[in-house]
Amino acid sequence: MKFGNASWGFRETPLDKQLEITSGMGLPLLELGIANAPNDLPLDITDSEIEKVKELFEEYKISLECGATGNDFTNGNKDDVAKIRKVIDSCKKLGVKYLRIFAGFSPVNEVTGKRWDIMIGCLKETGEYAKAKGIIPVVETHGGVIGYADGVQHFHSTSTEPTALLKMLSELPDLMINYDPANLYAVGIQRPETVYEKIKDRVCCVHLKDFVKLPSGHLKPAACGESNMDWKPILNALKGFDGPVLLEYENTEDVADGCSQCYEYIKKELNK
Repeated sequence: MKFGNASWGFRETPLDKQLEITSGMGLPLLELGIANAPNDLPLDITDSEIEKVKELFEEYKISLECGATGNDFTNGNKDDVAKIRKVIDSCKKLGVKYLRIFAGFSPVNEVTGKRWDIMIGCLKETGEYAKAKGIIPVVETHGGVIGYADGVQHFHSTSTEPTALLKMLSELPDLMINYDPANLYAVGIQRPETVYEKIKDRVCCVHLKDFVKLPSGHLKPAACGESNMDWKPILNALKGFDGPVLLEYENTEDVADGCSQCYEYIKKELNK
């Protein structure tokens, strides 16, 4: 495993501070957010700005290997394809190898017929464009999310419901996956490692985080190990994985401490 920090928890943190935190943890990777959150690189980033970003990563000796953006291909239109093309163009200039994207966030039972075909078409078009640029788009196992005052509720999307996910992979033989066990646990899959075993030949990136259940039944992002999710079989399944494993502590107010807590927990569990 090649450990690093994921971008989402750093969405309110300037890039130089993200790099400082990651370097201070002794990690070689930082997932770079692009056109998805307030402190991400903008969609219309200039070549001179790209060079400054590359210099920053070099200064901190952090690999610029992973990027992340946001999109939704399940809402019945193709609007996000043009955006993702622009992000891929930036990734090519930055030297990014893996770009985390999404299939989308609509409830899985709503993505049928034409909407399913549009999603597949968007993913195929994105994959073909990315391949020509030498970029690998990776779809995260991420459900839909409803926000509440005290937390969130996750529900199955096409990338978390196992039957839909396997169907997607069968229709898109080149599609790769960003495996996130906590997102699968959040939608009700009690043993996320069983999903990994079915798709592991298509997994090239991993996100590790956790969610705790509140008295209301809603979920709150947490550090790895804070929920009732059984990490032992998940980490056992991942022991043979040699790609990027990114710590995705999602609470912005204490993201540095949260990422460190995640890293220490994972290292301890792997050494048991």
